Amino acid sequence: MGRPSGNKPPETLIQPGELAVTEQYIIGELSIRLVQLEADAPDAEFAYEFARLRVETEKAPFETLPYMAMNALRLIRGLCRDSLARGDLQALTSQATMAAELREFAVSARLLAED
Repeated sequence: MGRPSGNKPPETLIQPGELAVTEQYIIGELSIRLVQLEADAPDAEFAYEFARLRVETEKAPFETLPYMAMNALRLIRGLCRDSLARGDLQALTSQATMAAELREFAVSARLLAED
């Protein structure tokens, strides 16, 4: 039996034979990472920027997700610089780890190119 007319399968980012990952999953995963970064932000300004980016990510068309991922990485770099300037190596280590995990996710989700 086929699908009822009008019901299309979810959009995927993979080729036939690979594990299917939907666009909604990728948006959700990026959103969760932004929530974690917001919670870990050292001040209200950084928290606001991550919250703003999360809302944009959840509302934006999927095609803009590479831009959102790059913006998130830019914000994390700012966090790292701030922590380094304050001499807070524990925060710097945590933020650098989150940045690496976000980058790895974005590359595996094909939002960013592997360098």
